[in-house]
Amino acid sequence: MAKTAVVILNYNGAHYLEQFLPSVTQHSTDAEVIVADNASTDDSIAFLKSNYPDLKIIQFEKNLGFTGGYNAALDELDHEYCVLLNSDIEVTPNWVKPVIDYMDSHPEVGACQPKILDFNDKLKFEYAGAAGGFLDFMGFPYCRGRVFDTLEEDQGQYDTIEQLDWATGACMFVRATDFKKAGGFDIDFFAHMEEIDLCWRLRLMGKSLFCIPESKVYHVGGGTLNKLNPRKTYLNFRNNLSLLFKNENALNLIWKFPFKCMLDMAAALKLGLGQSWGHGWAVLRAHFDFLLLLPKNFTKRKQVQALRRKAIRNSPFLLPYQYFIKGRTTYVDLQQKQ
Repeated sequence: MAKTAVVILNYNGAHYLEQFLPSVTQHSTDAEVIVADNASTDDSIAFLKSNYPDLKIIQFEKNLGFTGGYNAALDELDHEYCVLLNSDIEVTPNWVKPVIDYMDSHPEVGACQPKILDFNDKLKFEYAGAAGGFLDFMGFPYCRGRVFDTLEEDQGQYDTIEQLDWATGACMFVRATDFKKAGGFDIDFFAHMEEIDLCWRLRLMGKSLFCIPESKVYHVGGGTLNKLNPRKTYLNFRNNLSLLFKNENALNLIWKFPFKCMLDMAAALKLGLGQSWGHGWAVLRAHFDFLLLLPKNFTKRKQVQALRRKAIRNSPFLLPYQYFIKGRTTYVDLQQKQ
């Protein structure tokens, strides 16, 4: 058995499998490629059985979402490493080996990601991960190569191996034992920010995360929910509240949560006026539903804090202020602020 499994979670993505699975099977000869299917109703399974009869398929009876689907899939596998790969990604030659080699030689590393570029504009970084993710002190995510909606052109400026706050779930290399010890993905997230939550737990456990830019992939992005969908706004805001509540230390929560609520209300107004009131309402509904999740999140917080082996410090600035007020729109600009 190969020590690495490339696991593609699929839901009604036959068109993506047809387009991108050939590159994955061609360039992943040092790994076992597996498709986990979230009860697709299109012809995904028929396509796989007809065109890839030897490919391992894990079929679920219902759609478990991104979080539940990957948790269930990895429960069935015994590989040392698992690569969680979106179905809308084109991989390149030698994309697996440099990451696995790095993790083999650094046992303290829990997860890694490659450099992720935009499939539709291959000179630019892609939104979901770019060259590795970071968090400001309020839990707002940004990346080397992407800050909010500003995407940089890849000119080799981030071709160094860099320690991260989070690795993207679009293409995450994870040590299977660490994934399971951390509790896997939080199934209540369903989708969006679940990888940031997992990575925060890995960091609390004392594990480190890296981007290995020698490995490169191209991501379509927005295949499930694009940014114009209020459902995506809802999930991002609700899950960000849970992310902060579960992982931040208690003293910081006392002042951060009121401040976070104030920032989110300002965001609701901005989204309502700038995009649609559907997005503004999505932020308000996210806060209401977060309150409904509080009993479960209290239990989860106790479990997460029991994992704590080290103090975690995120970037010491407020990202919305730096981006929208000060005009610092790139990772380099933000680093100069520090």
